[in-house]
Amino acid sequence: MFFSCSGRKYWLYMMKPKNSSSQLKALVVDDDRVNRMTHQALLKKVGVENLASVENGKKAVELYCNGESFDLILMDKDMPVMNGIEATKQLRSMGIRDMIVGVSSSSRGAENVQQFMEAGLDEYYTKPLTVDTLKAILDKIKS
Repeated sequence: MFFSCSGRKYWLYMMKPKNSSSQLKALVVDDDRVNRMTHQALLKKVGVENLASVENGKKAVELYCNGESFDLILMDKDMPVMNGIEATKQLRSMGIRDMIVGVSSSSRGAENVQQFMEAGLDEYYTKPLTVDTLKAILDKIKS
């Protein structure tokens, strides 16, 4: 399967399920440095060792355009340059099927959450995430 980015075609590798959290690769996308560090620390606490982070959705899309892939993306909704809704739509339109979990501190109502989910999220949670929530997400990825 191929996906296209900036006019170039890329081969999309279908990943086999991973047996342990340490084999998983996660991307944290959040404009707030403290939130990025917090989510990375929580991911390490549940055993994810291969981590990356960027401060906006455009940089997340660019990582994929440069050949990176992740098992899990924690995507903030409200960011400058490219928000989480647009980034999720773009990733899905490129054929990316990695798990994208929306996270936001925004509690502006069900309509905003629905718009984020319709962009292509697999799940949505309000910040702050917990170890138990991340364990449940990782269990879904590993199965």
